[in-house]
Amino acid sequence: MPSAAAADSPPATASEIAELPDVPVEIVSDEEMAIIEAALSAAAAAARPVVFSAARRAVSLSCAAYKFAASSGGDIEDSPPPPPPRGSLLARFRDRRALAVTDITATEWCEKQMEFVLEHGRPERTQAMKAGSERHAQLEQEVIERADVTVRSLEELWAVKFMNFIMGANQLMLEGITRELPVIGLVEGSWMTGVIDELRMPPDAISLHPILVDTKTRFKPTVPSEAQKRNGRLQVMCYKYLWDNLIGEKFPADNFFSYFDLDPSYLLSDDIKQFIRFSGLNAKTFEDVVKYFKVTCHTLARSQEQLLLRYELQADNSLLEEYQFSYDAGWFKDQIQEVLSFWRGSREPRYVSEEERWKCSFCKFANNCPLNASTSRCC
Repeated sequence: MPSAAAADSPPATASEIAELPDVPVEIVSDEEMAIIEAALSAAAAAARPVVFSAARRAVSLSCAAYKFAASSGGDIEDSPPPPPPRGSLLARFRDRRALAVTDITATEWCEKQMEFVLEHGRPERTQAMKAGSERHAQLEQEVIERADVTVRSLEELWAVKFMNFIMGANQLMLEGITRELPVIGLVEGSWMTGVIDELRMPPDAISLHPILVDTKTRFKPTVPSEAQKRNGRLQVMCYKYLWDNLIGEKFPADNFFSYFDLDPSYLLSDDIKQFIRFSGLNAKTFEDVVKYFKVTCHTLARSQEQLLLRYELQADNSLLEEYQFSYDAGWFKDQIQEVLSFWRGSREPRYVSEEERWKCSFCKFANNCPLNASTSRCC
């Protein structure tokens, strides 16, 4: 867990919070804990590397095909990031792979729990987790149609992700909204990926700067605790950082190819080329797709400084709270540096702070936590 100084974001003002009346505050709910568990599950799944055979055995991948396909911020470094120290969590579990935004938020929630997940595996999926995933799928289906695409290599996997970004960006500009948009970038020298829940254009139809929105569902009709909101703020700030850097900086393609061990001249299969032609583009090689991706990025605008978290009741999707807050570059940088110091092995994992020890009641690793042995509490 990051130190108290790093974990404390500037307090939200009354004007930053649009809260529905008479909604009680609850420290934690089963569903909100499920969100954290889902992030931990994703982290554990990513800990098991994907290995392609020399024959490039085909695997089935479900990829987004958007309803409309048109025909046509700083700190992303051009130099390769230094390799993580041998034995670090980054080297052991993310070698030649990117950290996910869910890795960042799960680490911020509890570093020791994150370590347990990586070392011992993910917890079982709960009903609340499944219900939250179903709601996100429902929101996605409102604006996106899905198509199955077969990929035969890592290059084709990335090609599909870049094409999903291109088609989602086109949809945003033409229809004013898109969802489940993949993003990638270098953050403090480490590659990071994420999937933006929602981007929408301002209703005034004047500003070209999209609004970042993330919707979370809750099992009970309560608003989240400050610790949960802080975790949500960090998540959406990660998305803004990645989006703005793609828009405002030159994508470091050579670094990308080198770090992920990808061949830019890789010849795409007929299935992938057909998928790309769906958007009105033609590509023969993986590098062709990356070039289209870079061009698309430079036609877009940075996102707005005001970010939005939405909390819905799981039972009927009714709105519990809309929480608006400002992007804070200094606070975000401090948070990321704290998280990366854990992943890079610069220090031992930290336990949660005393005031957030209530998280331990929901930790599946409570009985194995060293803190529990000395304080009768869990991490």
